[in-house]
Amino acid sequence: MSSPRRLRLATYNIAKGVRGLGPARRLEIHTLRHGVRELDADLVCLQEVRAFHERDARRFARHGWPEQPQAHYLAPEGFEVAYRSNAFTDGGEHGNALLSRWPIEHVGHHDVSDHRLEQRGLLHVRVDWQGSPLHVVVMHLGLFAGSRLRQVHRLGDYLSREVPADAPLLVAGDFNDWNEKLDPALDRIGLSRAAAEQRPRTFPARAPLFALDRVYLRGLRCSALQVPVGLPWVRMSDHLPLVAELEADTHPLDPHA
Repeated sequence: MSSPRRLRLATYNIAKGVRGLGPARRLEIHTLRHGVRELDADLVCLQEVRAFHERDARRFARHGWPEQPQAHYLAPEGFEVAYRSNAFTDGGEHGNALLSRWPIEHVGHHDVSDHRLEQRGLLHVRVDWQGSPLHVVVMHLGLFAGSRLRQVHRLGDYLSREVPADAPLLVAGDFNDWNEKLDPALDRIGLSRAAAEQRPRTFPARAPLFALDRVYLRGLRCSALQVPVGLPWVRMSDHLPLVAELEADTHPLDPHA
């Protein structure tokens, strides 16, 4: 009997590669680049990533603001990159990214904004996982409970249209679900939380209290979750990364098997 296919996935809100407030703001994108490599993941789901920001580029020019968009700058050698903007602000933007060790076959984007004060979107990437299609959705949900629930409903509608029911699927990102209310809604659209009994806390980075960063699955199993702690992780972002060890499910049509 052959061993199951395995993969290592990380999800990380990088807070646009800059930390601190006012004159104390500092550029962390170079440290983040080393951190992404230390994660040694096959798939890295990133939120709050910038393709450009004119003001920060000027402010941090002498500190080495990357000429490349942040997703491409962070990608380890040989990785492919998918990126789409979610929000556009004065002089800049930010969005979600996927860094993939495997070939990227398709990139989609869907607006799930719930109101004019928050621009939100999902990044949908199909990768060739050792000869088979694997669908990965990167999300960053809203700050209000009602918005998050409606965004999960829109995710379900999108998946029913765009992802075959028997295809392995990962949905990862920053769910902003402070009160742990979203699991039933995600369960109803066929997604089970990776190692739901563990719920490792990732926010705020210096003293984590909340399990905001998560992975949900269909057609895969999670064997372990871990959160890197201590320096330099507590300086690089207000979130800690979440790392999941996954393998193909022997019962892909039943996400709760």
